[in-house]
Amino acid sequence: MKGTPVASSRAKAAPARRGAWLGVASVAVLCVVWYVLTTVTGTISSGRFPAPIEVWQAMKQIVVQGYADARLHEHVLHSVKLVLYGFAAAIAAGVPLGLLMGFSRRAEALVNPVFLLLRPIPPLAWIPLAIVWLGLGDAAKVLIIWLAAFVPSVINSYAGVRSIDPTLFEAARTLDIRGWMLVREILLPGAAPMIFTGLRLSLQACWTTLVAGELIGAIAGLGHVLYQSSLDIFPAMILVGMIAVAVTAGVMTKMLEWVELRAMPWRRA
Repeated sequence: MKGTPVASSRAKAAPARRGAWLGVASVAVLCVVWYVLTTVTGTISSGRFPAPIEVWQAMKQIVVQGYADARLHEHVLHSVKLVLYGFAAAIAAGVPLGLLMGFSRRAEALVNPVFLLLRPIPPLAWIPLAIVWLGLGDAAKVLIIWLAAFVPSVINSYAGVRSIDPTLFEAARTLDIRGWMLVREILLPGAAPMIFTGLRLSLQACWTTLVAGELIGAIAGLGHVLYQSSLDIFPAMILVGMIAVAVTAGVMTKMLEWVELRAMPWRRA
């Protein structure tokens, strides 16, 4: 029946399914073009861009035999571990700071000058200092990832609080709502959409910075795969590393979207 919740949910799911099929079709077309240009016509030489069969062979090599001192799943797990450490630390520090700056003019006046001073510095510019402070181990990479993810989480949490209707704060003062209850009932629900926007940007920044950080002094990780394959002039393995980064980051992004929908169930309506 029209207008029922079931019919409404089916109507909303249909465009999503069509979009998914269009995405699959576009990837399939891209793969066909790739195969034709590299294998059938030879328009693009394998020295410049590998053919699909070469990428498949490189994939089998890293999955079964290993490459750059580890197999593919070990590289992926190592990179995911670093991303999760840095991402979690950025959330734990950035979201509360952004909420505080958005709610309190005094806190903003105190923190914002330092934040504005550090914000323009690219995270990769901290790599030399991170190495001096923490060496070439994973701790330095986590620090760089944290710096990359920290800024978007602060900015978007701050913007989320500032987007809340001021009358809600007036009502909270009237009802004497303070402390954790104010955070739970007004700040977090009101700022949640912008907070999750910041988390998505932070997660993307984590992966971008991770790959760059793992180019130096790493013993495992997808960035290490890219670095070693570039030294070996192994284009097929470079593409395998890039695909692994894209797939892993995409899966983590989908998991974050899943958390977002459950944290804000009203957005599914």
